[in-house]
Amino acid sequence: MSPSIRVHLADAAHLLASAGLQSPRVDAELIAAHVLDTSRGGIWTYDHFSSVQVEIFDSLVAARSKGVPLQYLLGAAPFRQISLLVGPGVLIPRPETESVAQQAIELAREISAEGSTASCTVVDLGAGSGAIAISIGLEAPGSRVFAVELEKDAYVWLARNVSALAPTVEIVNADVESALPDLNGVVDIVVANPPYVPTALALPAEITNFEPPAALWGGNEDGTVVPAKFIAAAARLLREDGWLICEHSDTHAPQIAELMAVDFHQITLHHDLNDRPRWTSGRRKVGR
Repeated sequence: MSPSIRVHLADAAHLLASAGLQSPRVDAELIAAHVLDTSRGGIWTYDHFSSVQVEIFDSLVAARSKGVPLQYLLGAAPFRQISLLVGPGVLIPRPETESVAQQAIELAREISAEGSTASCTVVDLGAGSGAIAISIGLEAPGSRVFAVELEKDAYVWLARNVSALAPTVEIVNADVESALPDLNGVVDIVVANPPYVPTALALPAEITNFEPPAALWGGNEDGTVVPAKFIAAAARLLREDGWLICEHSDTHAPQIAELMAVDFHQITLHHDLNDRPRWTSGRRKVGR
């Protein structure tokens, strides 16, 4: 008889630990759940893999031991109330971005409730997998949401996720600097999660070897060149007193505030659940 699932899990966890991964047992169990098409807790109702399942399990564990992100191997990443399709070419959504989406959702609901416009218009710049745009579309259904993504590989994942989860979201394959010219000066909320990693910063190989460079690096040593472009695009798109919500690194708050000060007021720094300064909001100045 072939080894039990428990034996396979123990061997896999040992291999992943030897590779230096932070959560080897959890990763092994999630891979097993994926192979068995069950929940992580559901794996304990099985005694053995089939011969085909053993091959798939072993190949996925081997790939994980080489640093391939778990989300790429499983083909999905959780975000708020949804599960997003992800794979090579698209940034894996991070938990801290859920708080950024939350502020956008709350503002969109408020604007829609006020009835000051026919519908709240929201633009997600650098939409990637569509995590923020789709969440707004589902959780603030009175909004008209646009998701802008330049990179073609990421745009494929964006299109898949929007089609599956929130088909009312309008997707645009364009550079943020020129996207949506018909919306100049009329958008209520812009959400931006630009590439902001300083080129001088060393990231784990699991990120730099597999996730798309265009979604990571901020364009210069301090990582603010690309965020500056996103902030300028937001200023172009927003109506007077419209909102910009911009994610950034926990070291960028002063630079982002300075960049926003030209065209925005009520600039406010926000902290994530780990009390790190991770995004800044502001309102488009009147008369600019």
